[in-house]
Amino acid sequence: MGEERFKGIFRPEGEVPPNCRLEEACEQREYLVDGELRRWEGALQEVFSPVLIEQEGRLLRKRIGSYPLLGEAEALQALEAAARAYDHGSGRWPTLRVEERIRSVESFLRGMIERRAQVVRLLMWEIGKSLEDSEKEFDRTAAYISATLEALKRLDRDSSRFTIEEGVAAQIRRAPLGVVLCMGPFNYPLNETFTTLIPALIMGNTVVVKPPKIGVLLFRPLLEVFLGSFPKGVVNFVYGEGQRVVGPLMESGRIDALAFIGSDRVADILKHQHPKPHRLRSVLGLGAKNAAIVLDSADLKTAVQECALGALSFNGQRCTALKILFVHRKVVEPFLQAFCERVNSLKAAMPWEQGAVITPLPEENKITAMRGYVEDALGRGARIVNPGGGESLETLFAPAVLYPVDKTMRIYHEEQFGPVVPVVPFDSIQEPLEAVRDSPYGQQISLFGQESETLARLIDPLVNQVCRVNLNSQCQRGPDLFPFTGRKDSAEGTLSVSDALRVFSIRTLVAAKKNETNQRILREILRQDLSTFLSTDFLF
Repeated sequence: MGEERFKGIFRPEGEVPPNCRLEEACEQREYLVDGELRRWEGALQEVFSPVLIEQEGRLLRKRIGSYPLLGEAEALQALEAAARAYDHGSGRWPTLRVEERIRSVESFLRGMIERRAQVVRLLMWEIGKSLEDSEKEFDRTAAYISATLEALKRLDRDSSRFTIEEGVAAQIRRAPLGVVLCMGPFNYPLNETFTTLIPALIMGNTVVVKPPKIGVLLFRPLLEVFLGSFPKGVVNFVYGEGQRVVGPLMESGRIDALAFIGSDRVADILKHQHPKPHRLRSVLGLGAKNAAIVLDSADLKTAVQECALGALSFNGQRCTALKILFVHRKVVEPFLQAFCERVNSLKAAMPWEQGAVITPLPEENKITAMRGYVEDALGRGARIVNPGGGESLETLFAPAVLYPVDKTMRIYHEEQFGPVVPVVPFDSIQEPLEAVRDSPYGQQISLFGQESETLARLIDPLVNQVCRVNLNSQCQRGPDLFPFTGRKDSAEGTLSVSDALRVFSIRTLVAAKKNETNQRILREILRQDLSTFLSTDFLF
């Protein structure tokens, strides 16, 4: 059944559009440490695309490159380079003027944009993301960097004056934390890595970047750009197995801030490896089980459209995806009928095809994991209600809509992070409210309804369970100026364009009693431009 449904989707390599082809594999033997691209002569990790190529009636995994499998020694060298560049806060980068750090990031952004086509192609081939979404991820990341620069200028303007209270004059600014370890996820390897990396850098920290296990090669075209834009040792990359390279970094106790987006289980391991966890600033984007609640007053057309895209954009591989749908029993049948039609209309195709939504899954054993959720639910009384749901071929998996789902099933509680959609009927609103309350996660929720009074009664308790309530729309991260965080096991710290600048820095001040001597000292420092911290310069 799967072979018939997906027949002809995997195509010969010659049919790939010229602008989407990988003419040659990305064989990466270099890694950026201490201001140089070092050549690695050791073991390499081969990278195969989830996109298969049809060749003489056979489907073959396309090899798209390789990257270094570094070890503990190389990881600690990267850490040492970052620590040396920071130099306990005395290094060139943390003591640079804000406008000089801004110029460095602007230089990086220009070089990054020049490599857009390379990065987008690697995104598409390595994680199976559609061309349209890969381009959006790149462009959104570039826009995020620009917005971060403007936010820093505003922040610096607000800090460019002195405050006088109770006879004490002080200038309050934000100072860097130290060495930051940045680890992004495979589903948004560029965007979500850079939403922590860029704010950490621009606030004066030095950085060690560990790319995700999947979504590594796309950073290769950017290494020279990092090299040419930042001082020696400010940006360093490590590659390899997490246990071998990340464990030693954390155990060293020299990581001052951890920026990690992934599972709460791994985050707990990383934090516990640090010998002084109370000194570790953590910025964590973790799991989610975002729910939709479809009330009996909902506009079903809107609810169906938003729930389908919310649950299945990029195959549901988003932390902000809708991962469970609670639908009032009065409208569940018409909802299911329209929802299943919508789901089955989502185009399954190769990433470069226009309108592709269902694309190959990049994670190893992902198909097996999705089947496990389906089989567990079927064994406990649910059924697949969309024709062809759950069929698969190689790395393709047809979205499966499961109904009726209840508390006895794994899919009710666990984050599936893939194209399986559980639908739970409810009679009393207390049922979905209890599910949200009892969930270990607390990121977002979507409410669908048209009665203002009913929605208001739901909003008030839900804002104390999750950090974003979406009215008649799917869950999402943007706009990037809005705070992005979560309660419970979903997050630690808040990210947005402005929040990220604050989370990777700390308020620091210089204070002096207001007397003649101190006033003279402050005037001389300011007039002679003797300090990069004490300054009343105004950034335009």
